[in-house]
Amino acid sequence: MNLLIGILEKSGLLKKDLDYKLVRWSMVMIFLFFGYQKWFSYEAHTLIPFIGNGPLISWMYPAFGIQGASWFLGVAEWLFGGLLFAGFWNKKLGVFGALGSAASFVATLTIIPFMPDGWNASAGGFPAMQGNVAFLAKDLVLFAASIYLLKQDAERVISGMRDADVR
Repeated sequence: MNLLIGILEKSGLLKKDLDYKLVRWSMVMIFLFFGYQKWFSYEAHTLIPFIGNGPLISWMYPAFGIQGASWFLGVAEWLFGGLLFAGFWNKKLGVFGALGSAASFVATLTIIPFMPDGWNASAGGFPAMQGNVAFLAKDLVLFAASIYLLKQDAERVISGMRDADVR
């Protein structure tokens, strides 16, 4: 164990804030790439079963139509990704990005119970997920990453406020 820990220490993996920076960068990239897809018709039509069955987002179709809902999501994803990116330098903006990120994954996770054919009947149904439910399951980790960033940025903002009060 000591040898393994020594190797990890020398590798730089235990460097202060490495996890924070990796999580932040990965979330920025996720929002960049997923937001980009939303500008195209193929993605707008791929989203139909997700938005159509989402209790928190199904309002978008009557409000914006199929392509408009996709564009709305693309703008939101780029906004949250941009705020997360800005959070490298401005923790207050990072807090807003992490809040938006967390909210977006709450919205997608709430689709899971309402997704038709999400549980494989031949395997006994729940918890044997399939198709769109299996795709949405990754959002649980992305939600956790959003909460991690929210906590980190909020702590840094609070610390900065305390430091300003001391001066």
